[in-house]
Amino acid sequence: MAEESDAPDGRGPERGGDEESHGDAVPWASFLDQHGYLAWLGVQIDDAGDGWALMRIPYDEKLLNPGTGGTVHGGVAATLVDTSSAFALRTTFDDPASAGLATTDLHVNYLRPARDDLVAKAEVVRAGGSIGVTDVTVTSTTPEGEEKAVVVGRTTYRLFR
Repeated sequence: MAEESDAPDGRGPERGGDEESHGDAVPWASFLDQHGYLAWLGVQIDDAGDGWALMRIPYDEKLLNPGTGGTVHGGVAATLVDTSSAFALRTTFDDPASAGLATTDLHVNYLRPARDDLVAKAEVVRAGGSIGVTDVTVTSTTPEGEEKAVVVGRTTYRLFR
């Protein structure tokens, strides 16, 4: 299950890697906290960079399918695909905080049940003048301790530049 945070904003572990980070995790935390649905789900942004976002939803019993031995409801994973896509696309705007966009297509493939935190890596495939496309992989830790893909998705957005 979720571990204690070591990030300066307390919302999740600091992430990074080879991609250039915008360091936007702290400002986005307040946006997520003010969004009723996303706050209720516990959505967190771990990091974001130019054309990508890393987000998570911590495991919580309120998000489980009843009678399934602790599997996270698929709609929660779909929400994470949609939300992480939006954040990745926002990084392509001059002012990400005031970016206007709307989901026009959401495609989700479920690969296996999730029984732990959901972690999404969204990557922008294309961000044009009015249309944006992303690919997303959502992973979770298996009962055996392996990190495996549980969902893959693709979104299309209308961008209002």
